[in-house]
Amino acid sequence: MTNRKMFFTMLWGAVFRRRSRAMMAVIASLVGAATLFCLASVCVAVPQQMNEEMRAYGANLIVTPASATGKSQGIDTATVRNVTALIGAGHSVKSAAYRYESVRINSAPYTIAGVDVKAVRALNRHWNVTGDWPGSGNVMVGRDVADALGVKVGSRVTIGYRAADASASASSSASAKSDSDESTETAESSAQGTQSTQTTQGEQTTQATENGRVSSDIMDNNGTEFRIAGIVDTGGNEDSIIYATTADVSKLAGHERGADVVEYSVNAMGDELNAIVNNINRSADKNPNSAVKAQTVTRITSSDTRIIAMLQTLFWIVSLVVLVLTLVGVGTTISSIVSQRRNEIGLRKALGADSRAIGVEFYVESGIYGLIGGLLGTAIGYVLARVLCSTVFGRALGLNWLLCVGSLLLSVAIAVIASIPPVRRATRIDPAIVLREE
Repeated sequence: MTNRKMFFTMLWGAVFRRRSRAMMAVIASLVGAATLFCLASVCVAVPQQMNEEMRAYGANLIVTPASATGKSQGIDTATVRNVTALIGAGHSVKSAAYRYESVRINSAPYTIAGVDVKAVRALNRHWNVTGDWPGSGNVMVGRDVADALGVKVGSRVTIGYRAADASASASSSASAKSDSDESTETAESSAQGTQSTQTTQGEQTTQATENGRVSSDIMDNNGTEFRIAGIVDTGGNEDSIIYATTADVSKLAGHERGADVVEYSVNAMGDELNAIVNNINRSADKNPNSAVKAQTVTRITSSDTRIIAMLQTLFWIVSLVVLVLTLVGVGTTISSIVSQRRNEIGLRKALGADSRAIGVEFYVESGIYGLIGGLLGTAIGYVLARVLCSTVFGRALGLNWLLCVGSLLLSVAIAVIASIPPVRRATRIDPAIVLREE
């Protein structure tokens, strides 16, 4: 019998003649592999899953005009289309454009936003709307506006447009937007912040009245009558804004122009999202005719990053604990196997077997236990991770083959590393002492 055949014969007998010990080693590797693979799969999937969940809570990136001329004319449709294509390259994206105008209701200044209802509704699924969304001749008002006016769904209000307020809005909006780079909450916040300036400057300018759109008298309540279709309650700046269709706002103002703000919900986060912002700003620098300025919504992006970082830290801490426990479990089992075979090892050394051959046999035996436990544990871990993602996020989890291979290699490596101390003790057994005990 050749040495190689003898080696495999001894290995076969060591594994299958002591099935109870072998089963304990396999189970120890299985539990560790299943837990680690489940945690690693969830840890890899959590950022993507959390990012998708957070996208239901509004935009994480906004685009505004960069130049003074652009602020007065808004962002044209072609520019919006180009920016959307740039952002959508390799990412799923939702967008909504907002045109802001200053209007008056009962002589009090308010901000009205012209929107594409379908796009805004898809982007802001977290909005709590009582009644219906805006339509032709119908507006949706924020909760603060509804409380201030004392109106409810079905009420009618007269909205007047003042050209003087519009000119003030253009100048004050420029400064408000430029100061919001460092900490942006929502696009509406900058529009809302222009109202006090609009009121002061609007009262000092006289304009002609035309079709009820422009009033030169602060007490003039002429305007266009709208029905309140719904009331939106978000607890944010949206509650202080009136929403109407873009067509109704254009008709109220007497002219069409581009959007003041375009909000994007991009399936990206962290450095990847910042890279998109930098790419847009670089493209705007190269093409002044479509100059826009992109920035992240820090309220959303910082929450994403903080929550995901906390979850990942927790997962890795638990994984480290499981790794240590697996090492202890496999090491203890191998130590028991070595103790049980102490006489056999002494006899083999007395017959001329060297320590290296005995050590290799035990290492290979441990590797087999780790491989079998890793295969079974990876399969069980994938099932657990799939159930966890389906339960928590409501989404299926795909099989990461690279992670599977890594799990198998790690299981084998842990089993071999855990066997080093007991195997070193086994190779130091003095055959004379063992045989004398016999």
